[in-house]
Amino acid sequence: MAKSRSAPDIWLIVSILLILTIGLIMVYSASAVLSFNEFGDSFYYLKRQMLFALLGVGAMFLTMNTDYWVWRKISKPGLLICFGLLVLVLIPGIGVVRGGARSWLGISSFGIQPSEFMKLAMVIFLSKMLADRQGQITTFAKGLLPPLSIMGAAFGLIMLQPDLGTGTVMVGASLLVIFTAGARLAHLGSLALLGVAGLVGLVLAAPYRLQRITAFLDPWQDPLGAGYQSIQSLYAIGPGGLVGLGLGMSRQKYNYLPEPQTDFIFSILAEELGFIGGMTIILLFLVLVWRGIRAAITAPDSFGSLLAVGITGIIAVQVLINIGVVIGMFPVTGITLPLVSYGGSSLTLLLTALGILLNISRYSR
Repeated sequence: MAKSRSAPDIWLIVSILLILTIGLIMVYSASAVLSFNEFGDSFYYLKRQMLFALLGVGAMFLTMNTDYWVWRKISKPGLLICFGLLVLVLIPGIGVVRGGARSWLGISSFGIQPSEFMKLAMVIFLSKMLADRQGQITTFAKGLLPPLSIMGAAFGLIMLQPDLGTGTVMVGASLLVIFTAGARLAHLGSLALLGVAGLVGLVLAAPYRLQRITAFLDPWQDPLGAGYQSIQSLYAIGPGGLVGLGLGMSRQKYNYLPEPQTDFIFSILAEELGFIGGMTIILLFLVLVWRGIRAAITAPDSFGSLLAVGITGIIAVQVLINIGVVIGMFPVTGITLPLVSYGGSSLTLLLTALGILLNISRYSR
């Protein structure tokens, strides 16, 4: 393999840094009131987010300058470690419950989400696996079933927490990798029907998920319960209009919209910066996805191409679901907006993954 590399994709770098900068500004704006009420410090969430952003940018610089095929060599042990962490987090006394899910490992307010690491580990492993088996992916038993089984096992462990949002993002990005590798549409279509049946089963098995579905269809049926977040999100977006109420002028962040700095930060952004601000962040994500796809198309080998698709897929699927939830197109799932929402392990991991994508872009043909 030719190892001559050029400068990383400048469009990709600029879009990442602009989204990250907007995210830091919005984390402060969305969380200042909540931070002061809970901790007596308006900058509490911002300071923590800046710390993780610095760590993430450092990790991005490191992975950007590390040849991406290194990840091919450690893909299997990395996946096994992530499986081990997913099992560990389920053990009472070790895994930490937050927001109703046993998804965290850590002490006090500092912690990591193993499911976040699994998203990246899964796309790295599948990229290697499918690059090594290019001639078999069109067959079901030998080509498609093994990667789907591994993905299904990880999804099952994530659902035991339970964390449907993160599991959905991992499955979505993994299926993009599998499809790009050459899986037959007939096979994927048949499995999609089974997946829909399984999703219906998961929804019916947990009353709170069914409440989210009914609240999605008509949030005003239960305006103070299951439909509360959706209604408050729309109340934030509506008054924003074209140019918004002004940075820092949100009304919904005054304890009306729960956790405005995480899942529903786009609501506050649209309220304060309006349609123009919302479209600006969406266009920046579109640039990021465009350059990620370009890196995949121009990568010098199948592993690099599939890995670029997987990393870009993680971002694209997460953005699509988050904004869809915020504007009322999807039920509430608990998925953050990449690089924008508050969240330490998620932010650091995404920047690390984007560094790998930038390294792939350095070898574009």
